[in-house]
Amino acid sequence: MIKENWVHSLQKVVIEGLEVDMLEKIKKTRSRDEDIVRIVKEMKKAKVKELQGNEWQIEEELVLKEGKIYISKDEKLRAEVIQLYHNVLAPEHKRR
Repeated sequence: MIKENWVHSLQKVVIEGLEVDMLEKIKKTRSRDEDIVRIVKEMKKAKVKELQGNEWQIEEELVLKEGKIYISKDEKLRAEVIQLYHNVLAPEHKRR
């Protein structure tokens, strides 16, 4: 029988091109988000990589909320993320 944690450990994502630049922007903007600064400070103080159960995590310098990359409250950055992923997915849409 396959255990759930085995499957999780097999999940890897290849990040390249524009995504690398976007991740760098996400990392840089977190210092301007008061909530994230507070969360990261609490985690560093407690010397943990998870906080409040596993609601908040730090993984490879990225802040995750509920397992997803947290995008700071920066409207321009959020719009860029939407634009990037919309453009990536758009060619996959089939026209009728």
